[in-house]
Amino acid sequence: MLSTDDPLRVFQQLATAAANAPGRIEVVAGRGSSDITFPLFDLDIRDYDMLYRSKLDLLIAANTHDRITWKGPHRRRPLTDTLIVPRPEQPLKIWLGTGGSPESVLRAVELGLPMFLGILGGTAEHWAQYGTAYRQAWAEVGHPAEAADIAVAVHGFVANDDRAAKATYLKHELRMFTTGAAEIGRAGLPATGREGNYEPGGMVFAGGPNEIADRILRLHRLLGHSRQILQMDVGGMPHAMFLKSIELLGSEVLPQLRKELG
Repeated sequence: MLSTDDPLRVFQQLATAAANAPGRIEVVAGRGSSDITFPLFDLDIRDYDMLYRSKLDLLIAANTHDRITWKGPHRRRPLTDTLIVPRPEQPLKIWLGTGGSPESVLRAVELGLPMFLGILGGTAEHWAQYGTAYRQAWAEVGHPAEAADIAVAVHGFVANDDRAAKATYLKHELRMFTTGAAEIGRAGLPATGREGNYEPGGMVFAGGPNEIADRILRLHRLLGHSRQILQMDVGGMPHAMFLKSIELLGSEVLPQLRKELG
C-alpha cells in the first residue's frame, strides 16, 4: 500500500530481503483499496491519487538507478545525486497492483509495468476484460508484446474434496470479513450470499485439487496470466490447515497445470 508508506524505505527493505533470497523478491505496489489508513499516518485523503503516483515514480527511480536526482509533489525537498542503498543484484520486478480500476490499467501501461490484479469477487469473464484492455493499450503505445505480464491474486483454498474445501474456507472468510468490518466500524457481510463466488464461475478458488486446476486453467485461457496467488490464511485458519492446502497446491494442482500448459 504505497500511498501511506515511504517508497525509499520500501525499496531498502525489499533490497535487503533480496540479498537473503536472490531472485525471489518482487514488489506489488498498490494504491490501497480504501483510505482508512490515511488519518493514522496524518495524510490527507484528498491527496489519495497524487501520493500514489508520486511515490510510485520515486520507487521506480530508486529501483533503476543507484544514485537519483528526483523531485515530486509528495516530498518537500528534492533529491540530488542521492545514493540509495542497499542494492539488489539486479533491479526488482515491480508490479502495479490494482483492484481493477480502469485508471490503474492505463497507468500500468503508461509506466510499462506488469499488472497484478487483486480480486475478491466477480467472474472470470469480467476480469478477462481487464487483460484485453491492458494488452490493447500496451500494443498501442508500442511496448514489446512479450513484456506485457498479468498476475492474479484471489482468495482460495485447496482440500481433499470440493465440499469440504468450500465449507471450511467460507467459515474462515466470513470471520475475516466480520472482524475486519468491526475494526473500522462498518457492517460485516451477510451470513449468506458469498457462496456464489465459490462456484466454478466465481472468483473464490476453493475446492479440491481437480477443481482448482480446472479453474486456474480456465482463467488462464481467458486472461493469459502468468502468476496465480491463492490467499489461504484468513479468519484465523489453523496453521496446519493451510499448510496442508499449500502441500496439495504443489503436489496435485501444479502438476496438472504444468502438464496442460507445458
